[in-house]
Amino acid sequence: MDNWTNRHKGMVCGTCRFYVEKDPIKATKDAKECGRCRRHAPVVGEGYPVVFPTDWCGDHKLDENKI
Repeated sequence: MDNWTNRHKGMVCGTCRFYVEKDPIKATKDAKECGRCRRHAPVVGEGYPVVFPTDWCGDHKLDENKI
């Protein structure tokens, strides 16, 4: 039995402690839900990378307040 089967399903940006949701007031009406990943320092001229809550990476750290 593989203990890692389907484990990735809960390890998405939307449940990560480094994910910051975009301010809905500033979002346009037809904009999709997105946020910023603040895992690493921002890139000069670009800022923090834009991610969707369903994206994932290898740096995921679970935020117990988001589950």
